[in-house]
Amino acid sequence: MANEVYTATTVSNPKAPFWLGPASEHLDMPRFGLKILEVLLSLVAFVLEETVSTCLSCSPLYFFEFVSCTAFLFTALLLFLLSTTLHSRVGISCWPKVDFLYTLLIAVLFFIASIVFAANNGKTTVESVAVAFGFLAMVAFILDFLVFLKVKGHPFQGAKAPPTTNGAVPPPEAEKLNGDANGKA
Repeated sequence: MANEVYTATTVSNPKAPFWLGPASEHLDMPRFGLKILEVLLSLVAFVLEETVSTCLSCSPLYFFEFVSCTAFLFTALLLFLLSTTLHSRVGISCWPKVDFLYTLLIAVLFFIASIVFAANNGKTTVESVAVAFGFLAMVAFILDFLVFLKVKGHPFQGAKAPPTTNGAVPPPEAEKLNGDANGKA
C-alpha cells in the first residue's frame, strides 16, 4: 500500500549531478570542455614554471607563477562548483557575473604575465615552453569568454534597477481590496 502512494507522486531528478559533464544552467557542454582545458593548461604552465632552476630577473617569474597557480586553483574550484549542484549551496546568486568577470580577469592577467615573462627570462627551453603554455591558457580563457558572450550575452545588461522615488511616498491605492467605501467588510 505504501508503494502505491509514493510511486504515483515520486519523479526521478533528471538534473542529478554526474561525473563528467555540466549539471547546471550556468555551464553548458562547450564551456565545460573549455574550463577543463583552462585547468589543464594553467596546471602545465605552473608546473613548467616551477621547474625553472635559476632566473636572471625573478619578478616576472614570480608574477607568472602567481597567475598560473591562481588560474589553476580558482578555475578548478569554479569548474567543480558549476558542474555539480554545490553552486546552489554556496550562497552566491550571481554566478554568471562571477564567471564572466573571473574569466576576463584571468585572461588579461595571463596575457600580461606571459608577455612580461617572455621578455624577461633566461631563454631556456623550459621557460619558453612555460610562456607558450601561458599564452595557450590565455587563448583558452579568451575563447571561454567569447563563448559566454555568444551563448548568454553580457551578464550586466539584463539587470535593471527599480525606479527611484527620491524619498517620495508612493500614492495610496485607488481601489479597496475588500469591503465598502467606509472600510467595513
